[in-house]
Amino acid sequence: MAQDLRNLFEEDRLAQRAKMSQDHEARFLDKLDKELPIEKKSSGFSFLNIAASVVVLLGLSFGAYKYFQSPVVVEPTQEVVDTDLKTLGDVSPDLKKVEDYYLASINLELSKVELTPQNKELFDGYVLRLQELNKEYDKLLEELNENGPNSVTLDALIENLKLRLNLVMRLKDKLEEFNDDAFEEEIG
Repeated sequence: MAQDLRNLFEEDRLAQRAKMSQDHEARFLDKLDKELPIEKKSSGFSFLNIAASVVVLLGLSFGAYKYFQSPVVVEPTQEVVDTDLKTLGDVSPDLKKVEDYYLASINLELSKVELTPQNKELFDGYVLRLQELNKEYDKLLEELNENGPNSVTLDALIENLKLRLNLVMRLKDKLEEFNDDAFEEEIG
């Protein structure tokens, strides 16, 4: 019963060829040509292909020009000053954090102060001192813009912020003392 499968497939294939008519392949190719006609390929570039190529070439040329453009060389004896500095944050992100911390703390403490007619004179004295420190801070920022960042100016700016925060904290303490004394006088 064992038969060679290769022999069976070969016999089957020969039997199928014999059953097809002789012009079957020719008729099949004719029908195929009618359904799927062969498209003629253009031998040259169309206008759109040329225009697209020119646009791409110009874009790449411009990009390469900008990329390989030589940087401006500054003589070593010249001092480069960045005149666009407005705050400490423009010098470095770390200094921005320091400046934001102090300014937020100052504003927070000032917002907690309760102003009454009795403590208005004390409050006004501290506000005048804060205004003087603000003016000094603005002068230091101008110096930073004129001379560029240096450790002396940066330290002075940070010290000014510390002084303002300390002044506000002292104001808060004095107002608490003042309110405590006023409360004791009312009771006593």
